[in-house]
Amino acid sequence: MSWAFAFQSKFMRIARLLHNHKPRWAMLLESVDTYRYFESDEPWADPTLDSKSYPLKPGMLLAPAIPTKIVAVGLNYKEHIKEMDHESTKEPVLFLKPTSALIGAEEKIVCPSASTRVDYEAELAVVLKSRLRNATPEDALKAVWGFTCCNDVTARDLQKVDGQWTRAKGFDTFCPLGPYLVTDFVEKSQKIKCRVNGEEKQSSTISMRIWNTAQLLSFISHVMTLEPLDVLTTGTPSGVGPVKPGDTVEVEIEGIGILKNIVA
Repeated sequence: MSWAFAFQSKFMRIARLLHNHKPRWAMLLESVDTYRYFESDEPWADPTLDSKSYPLKPGMLLAPAIPTKIVAVGLNYKEHIKEMDHESTKEPVLFLKPTSALIGAEEKIVCPSASTRVDYEAELAVVLKSRLRNATPEDALKAVWGFTCCNDVTARDLQKVDGQWTRAKGFDTFCPLGPYLVTDFVEKSQKIKCRVNGEEKQSSTISMRIWNTAQLLSFISHVMTLEPLDVLTTGTPSGVGPVKPGDTVEVEIEGIGILKNIVA
């Protein structure tokens, strides 16, 4: 399959890509290999498009967010809680990933020398378009710009040793995001999967999450102010496991597409 296999959604697809060697926001057209860029640097506020279309080529896609922070949720699928030998919690478990961990589709995940066990974790992610503070679940969804795929890469051995997750989740390249945003995605029972070298490792539906996106955003907004282009990742299902250099990891969410990265 070619690199373009990921562009399968019928919804509005927003990409951040290198246009003439500069980062630009763009709308992907119905054909899988063309785009038109937005004239504004804030297309969530001004969606005016340039009149000309351009060919989309391999290596152009960047992570579809420029966050001030990446807020992640742990232990949000019951089966994953069991496989990690944890107990269910009364409230969402939050942690932060640094923005330096962010990479886009086709970029390489780098295994750090400090770890001997690096795991994949397929997740549904959300990118915001407006500030959010002390919001109700209903109001929280109004701040969402789009949904995308995430791989919450984790140094599992360090996570166990440290007892908290900052180092294990925070290495450079440990937050692949993409390949683009789908703005009309409506959460139902869409499938979420992860494959390593073509072999399916995770398979579930986003409806199996304990807390949905609206609930999570509302909860987080009562803890910290969320800014435009901040990222929320909403937890991984069971089936997490290790990768090694040379592996190809694919996170697929029905209705969005496929995030593909090579492990280096």
